[in-house]
Amino acid sequence: MFEWKKWPIKIIEKNDFPSGFKKIPNCPEKLFYRGNWNEKILEKTLAVVGSRNMSRYGREVIEKITPELVAQKITIISGFMYGVDSEAHKNCLSLGGKTVAVLGSGLDELYPNENDKLYTEILEKDGLVISEYEPNFKATLWSFPQRNRIVSGLSTIGVLIVEAGLKSGSLITAKLALKQKRQIFAIPGQIGFKTAEGTNWLIQSGGAKLVTSTGDILGNSNHCPDQQNLFKDYSDLSDLEKQIVSILENEAMTIDELCQKIKSPVSEISTTISMMLMRDLIVQENDKIYLS
Repeated sequence: MFEWKKWPIKIIEKNDFPSGFKKIPNCPEKLFYRGNWNEKILEKTLAVVGSRNMSRYGREVIEKITPELVAQKITIISGFMYGVDSEAHKNCLSLGGKTVAVLGSGLDELYPNENDKLYTEILEKDGLVISEYEPNFKATLWSFPQRNRIVSGLSTIGVLIVEAGLKSGSLITAKLALKQKRQIFAIPGQIGFKTAEGTNWLIQSGGAKLVTSTGDILGNSNHCPDQQNLFKDYSDLSDLEKQIVSILENEAMTIDELCQKIKSPVSEISTTISMMLMRDLIVQENDKIYLS
């Protein structure tokens, strides 16, 4: 526990901030930090923010876009909270990338507690953990929205919003990013999902660029996708397996829901699903079955 305390807390003054960051409204006069502060880590940066109640879809989006970002040596900046923030940090680190965590508390006040190991890993892999608050400052309701201007302000490429409700902190970040003249990117979400209302509204209103691939962020999306990656070969499946795949292509379902749709014995369906799980054709999460 608290291995991150082995790293000393340092201070950087406004004069030494990246030039683009100095110009944001209400820029802090100084920042406290642990880790490796250098110009290179903040040269190409993308802020990734989103819902604390991240869905499976949100996690899959992060897993899809992060490899190319890391390959392009783009530093991921986020707010260290559970959900999308933590997932963005973790994915970046797992791929050998650099990440910057901006806390809503002081550097000696771990929040959330479950991110103890993540805090240490960021530092071990030459990342940064920063805060404008004194080291022993405890997080408050207002400190997180205030922190968001730093998350967006340090981004050079823009701010990517993965999932967000209409009254979420992520939309506060988007509003701050607009004031800072940063590009806003948003992942479209499924109609009717609370965590998609904010991102879909941003896209619909013209406030954000729709993102379906990393190319939409990096500006190289005008290419034809590899059809082999788009469509899996299900030709060798049994008729029942093909029927299950056909249903799951439209939406995830519980086993009970699948049984109601398919006119086959429940025992046969259950056995088939078990075999498909073992072959990694499908995955089960929170009682629902998804295509893998």
